[in-house]
Amino acid sequence: MHHQSRIEVATGGRGTRDITEAVARVIAQSGVHVGIAHVFVQHTSCSLLVTENADPDVRRDLETVFGRVAPDGDPAYRHDTEGPDDMAAHARTVLTGESVTLPVGDGRPLLGTWQGVFLWEHRTHPQRRSVVVTVLGEQDEGR
Repeated sequence: MHHQSRIEVATGGRGTRDITEAVARVIAQSGVHVGIAHVFVQHTSCSLLVTENADPDVRRDLETVFGRVAPDGDPAYRHDTEGPDDMAAHARTVLTGESVTLPVGDGRPLLGTWQGVFLWEHRTHPQRRSVVVTVLGEQDEGR
């Protein structure tokens, strides 16, 4: 069995957006009881990650780390077509990734107690992002 759905995410600019519940809804609607969910963002300047969902300082600290690794406006960058955050956003995406794969059990994502799925916007201005969730697996025999 397979199911695919799209989630649209409006960002307020740079930072993380918790999409765990939206992904869980797609999984529940799929009817898949046991399997995997592949979550993919269709953009090159934002990324997806599974990380701490209880303490927002973790995500703020990640922003600090990546600000050091891929700073905005570095004069060594050649690609700055859309502004000083343009190349830094692409670099951050390459380093963190555009997809995550989650195990599915009992019709829900099997995340750890303190884990959530986040879209990490790397651009400084608000964006609209499309996330594709593909769920593969076996249906519950009771359905």
